[in-house]
Amino acid sequence: MRRIYFLVPNIEITHKIVEELQSEGIEDRHIHILAKRGTPLEDLPEAGVSIKTDFLPALERGIALGGSTGLLAGLIGLRFAGFAIAGGPLLGIIIASATIGSLMGGLAGMNVGNTRLKKFEEAIEQGELLMLVDIPRERIEAIRKLVIKHHPDAEFEGIEPILPPSY
Repeated sequence: MRRIYFLVPNIEITHKIVEELQSEGIEDRHIHILAKRGTPLEDLPEAGVSIKTDFLPALERGIALGGSTGLLAGLIGLRFAGFAIAGGPLLGIIIASATIGSLMGGLAGMNVGNTRLKKFEEAIEQGELLMLVDIPRERIEAIRKLVIKHHPDAEFEGIEPILPPSY
């Protein structure tokens, strides 16, 4: 799956594009709309927290940092206590540290806007809507052409791999 971006000038065109995408078999869960705060999206599929914020990347960084810190602390404990005594607690310390790191990283990431969407902030603040569509790689060109052909005001803004993959 890949995520493609479109900047759409208004809500009416966005509604039409969403209807066309649905008629092409793209489910609502693969369509994400970002708009200026206070813009009524009505029945349009609004982007969730994982898209609006850096929650997932921060969560991943927290797990890595917490787990490595736990490993280091556990190895220090292993040095002094020996493997028979510290082997079980070592695993516990790594898991606990990774958990705490993921919680702290995730919470920090929820307070930070998605860094990949920074370049669209100005357009969104001016009233445009950002549409993100998750589609299989082989359908990218067909969907891009469909949207641009029927809605020349919509601007194709690029393709991004989805990490982690959506199921």
